[in-house]
Amino acid sequence: MVSRYTPVALGGVAMLFAAVTACSPVEEESTTATSPSSSAQSCAPGGLATKTPGKLTIGTDNPAYEPWFSDNKPDNGKGYESAVAYAVADRLGYPAANVVWTSVTFNNAIAPGPKAYDIDINQFSITEERKQAVDFSSPYYLVRQTVITTKGSKIAGAKSLADLKGAKLGAQVGTTSYQAVTDVIKPDQQPSVYNNNDDAKKALENGTVDGIVVDLPTAFYMTSAELENGVIVGQLPQVGVPEQFGIVLDKGSALTGCVSTAVDQLRQDGTLAVLEKTWLADTGGATELS
Repeated sequence: MVSRYTPVALGGVAMLFAAVTACSPVEEESTTATSPSSSAQSCAPGGLATKTPGKLTIGTDNPAYEPWFSDNKPDNGKGYESAVAYAVADRLGYPAANVVWTSVTFNNAIAPGPKAYDIDINQFSITEERKQAVDFSSPYYLVRQTVITTKGSKIAGAKSLADLKGAKLGAQVGTTSYQAVTDVIKPDQQPSVYNNNDDAKKALENGTVDGIVVDLPTAFYMTSAELENGVIVGQLPQVGVPEQFGIVLDKGSALTGCVSTAVDQLRQDGTLAVLEKTWLADTGGATELS
């Protein structure tokens, strides 16, 4: 039951659980994990081959953004990814007291080489290119990329991809948001690249760019709580296999199968859907650009 997962702040979750429907995207099955499922013996609770025996070290970026985290404190259990991380840790046999957080930049987390974490959760979309350098768990969230701007911008009323062709757009470096700009929108101008979404947001606020691309929950949060007169222009079309977020592990990690099993269990018992409803904004109001 979800109430086991501490310190996740799950006010109202018990009531939400009954309202969860089968259409929630996190309930879909997946075979995206890069390692086979581990046996029950190799996934002995709290006995995994972690960096520090008896502890699970979880990486994420700094700052850690809403609505995935809260108050830039990954260890408080608030926000969707923090809640998912603690739920996964609990399933693996690591209570909150045995979870250690470490700061890892987005690009470093998915670069080849030794890792400072056991698992890393930071809105990493699962891609074939990234799987050459790291392992991914089963997906814990299906993603849509979204264009946002401010009122009065020349793209505020855009209804199609063609309406964005002449726009100056930007996104965070190394992300599928940036890839969506170059591969889906294909603007006439070279898009701007930023170290993080804070920098991209500042560029939008000062008029350096006409719009930025972020994932849909981030779009809802930015336009409602961070940007003055923020506007969601619309969601970008889904091209090919649905984009999915996965937990990142070192390439060939002995933990990958166990983590994927934990994520699969959380999906199957409805926990991921409950956490999604608890922490992520309703995404029903964003127009799809075509």
